Amino acid sequence: MAIKLRLARGGSKKRPFYRIVVADSRMPRDGRYIEKLGTYNPLLPKDSEERVKMDMERVQYWLGEGAQPTDRVSRFLEAAGVVSKKERANLKKAEPGAKAKERAEEKAAKAAEAKAAAEAPAEDAAAE
Repeated sequence: MAIKLRLARGGSKKRPFYRIVVADSRMPRDGRYIEKLGTYNPLLPKDSEERVKMDMERVQYWLGEGAQPTDRVSRFLEAAGVVSKKERANLKKAEPGAKAKERAEEKAAKAAEAKAAAEAPAEDAAAE
């Protein structure tokens, strides 16, 4: 059984509130879980202590049992100093989308055509 430390969403529409839970990875996001370890309220300011609350003793227990935290929960644990910071690389983040690439190629082609057209009359004048 693959166990994960993850977020289960609660709250109403446009007012999210999350529980930090231990769950079987095959269960739905907001479905059955094994134990509630804490809460996360993204609507509170980032410097607020109430934003993320966790029972660190139970978190340590479940990590010892082999539970894998999701990316967001691992960030909370890194901030709390429980887990060492991981190296993250999103290499495609700065890469432009397909449409932007097409527009850039078209712009480069037009610029090359304009440059060639500008050089053609200069070559004709030099030949005479």
